[in-house]
Amino acid sequence: MNKVDPAQHVTPANGGEPRLSRASVARFSLYLRHLQRFLREGVQTVSSGQLGEALAITDAQVRKDLACLGNLGHPGVGYPASELIAALRHRLGIDREWTAVVVGVGNLARALLRYRGFEQQGFRFVALFDADASKVGQTLDDLKIHPTDRMAEIIRKTGAELGVVAVPVEAAQSVADALVAAGIRGILNFAPTALRLPAGVSLVAVDLAVQLEQLAFLVHLTHGPEKLETH
Repeated sequence: MNKVDPAQHVTPANGGEPRLSRASVARFSLYLRHLQRFLREGVQTVSSGQLGEALAITDAQVRKDLACLGNLGHPGVGYPASELIAALRHRLGIDREWTAVVVGVGNLARALLRYRGFEQQGFRFVALFDADASKVGQTLDDLKIHPTDRMAEIIRKTGAELGVVAVPVEAAQSVADALVAAGIRGILNFAPTALRLPAGVSLVAVDLAVQLEQLAFLVHLTHGPEKLETH
């Protein structure tokens, strides 16, 4: 069973690049967002201080993270924004297009499809699936909704590599199994349940309720009548 552990180290398949923690990978994505914004604003060179301020972390942490990308920065000058963006995209594996399918065409899926940031970052949805016969055949964002029993056929035809699971809890594991059997290499799971996946298939779970619980904890810790014990 694959689990996402924030402290887990990620080792590239070729073994030739430094190991990265999940936390570092998460910061890489944030660096990329801010660098793209800086570039749109006409900023060609950025410092570790600027990036640290944007992420509320130290300059030293920024320099430590970006050292994994090679010698891109210049002391007293900073990092060329465009070169750093290219290096980050390469390290994150998004310097090429990734194709994905969505299973479960409810409100969440509709919101995901309306978000144009996916396409800008190199992710393209190529097929939609739903078990509800009343939805099958409809078109959403220029994509036809297919029945779930055609997943293997459609995924093979489109060459999709990633799958988004946005179905009720009771259907999530069977949907994940079908995606894996169809050749999907990575799953983004929005169902609030732990999926069991074979080795070689990557999993990222997004449980919005858990995120709200974490937020409530932080607010309570800061503003509650009693300080909670932390370990």
